[in-house]
Amino acid sequence: MSAPGDTTPFRVDAAALLDEVQLFQERLATGVGLLRGLDKVTPGGTPREAIYREDKLTLYHYRPERPQPGLGPLLIVYALVNRPTMTDLQADRSLIRGLLAAGLEVYLVDWGYPDAGDSGLTLDTYVNGYLDRCVDAVSARHDGTPVNLLGICQGGTLSLCYAALHPGRIARLVTMVTPVDFQTPDNLLGAWARELDVDLLVDSMGNIPGGWLNWVFMALKPFRLTGQKYVDLVDLVDDPAAVRNFLRMEHWIFDSPDQAGEAFRQFVKACYQQNALVNGTLELGDRRVDLANVTMPVLNVYATADHLVPPSASLALAGRVGSDDYTEYAFRGGHIGIYVSSRARKVPAEIVEWIAARADVPAREETGLGKGGKKRDGKKRKKKGAKGGKKAKRKAGKAAS
Repeated sequence: MSAPGDTTPFRVDAAALLDEVQLFQERLATGVGLLRGLDKVTPGGTPREAIYREDKLTLYHYRPERPQPGLGPLLIVYALVNRPTMTDLQADRSLIRGLLAAGLEVYLVDWGYPDAGDSGLTLDTYVNGYLDRCVDAVSARHDGTPVNLLGICQGGTLSLCYAALHPGRIARLVTMVTPVDFQTPDNLLGAWARELDVDLLVDSMGNIPGGWLNWVFMALKPFRLTGQKYVDLVDLVDDPAAVRNFLRMEHWIFDSPDQAGEAFRQFVKACYQQNALVNGTLELGDRRVDLANVTMPVLNVYATADHLVPPSASLALAGRVGSDDYTEYAFRGGHIGIYVSSRARKVPAEIVEWIAARADVPAREETGLGKGGKKRDGKKRKKKGAKGGKKAKRKAGKAAS
């Protein structure tokens, strides 16, 4: 603290600063040694079986140890712009493992890595082609019954399109951190995309490099995502497990597939620049996507601190679907925290509880499943705004970012 009359803005304790620098250097050296001694770190690890392949796509099946009869299969549709390994990044915080533990038969669409030969793929190809045939494959393994669909981020947008175009194929729809209204005032990514000359970009590059898109996403939080997290890594050097988890996340971040050029062009133009999904003007092939045709039960899971898909972008779904059974679940955290934060394990339990309540299956004591089952934390309240004045429910869950 400066003495009276001293105009020095602040004083530096040279000895304390030297001690801090020396401690940082020591921890940095310890960290380098730890990193050198670690085996290769890879995400995932939950056993799975490939049951269908087409072009770059692979459809995987995960079997629960204790299947819960009556729930029906769940098909996960991840975004095109990242890898679905985020759903199974580490064993103790795995969306897939949580779903399996509750008895669900889980299937996952892995879009693979598009190359130059895929530059002409369209959104119609992805939704009415690849995704439709994945639904066929899953349904065929379960006596032709409709499937539960879980769409994540951009995969949620694709799932909404599919459910609107093929409502009879889907038993229940779960959207997770899914953009619906792409032009909300707090959508920084949307503001950037609206000014993008996507025709020039695609015509010049063909496919869009995944690494380029990755830097766009990191530029939304540049200090945290390009610098501070590496400084913070020094504080983890005494915890090899935490370092491994950090490296798994880094592996996922930089494992970015290229984007099929034509599909990217269509998605940016239709969704970000024209907001066609909420305006009712989105067309895939020769068919218009009308959210009013989404008549199956809908669970909309959003993250309250999401910097990529703000809550307002997801909550726009209320009042636009035709379902009379629409529920919202608020995860108090961020776009990535919903999968890997300390309380992310609550999310799969919420999803399965919601499915079970609509499937007339017996409750499981450890998850609180069953029709009319109550949450152990969070609040449930009715919400106005579903299409035609129908009822909707909102759940507020507690979770860290």
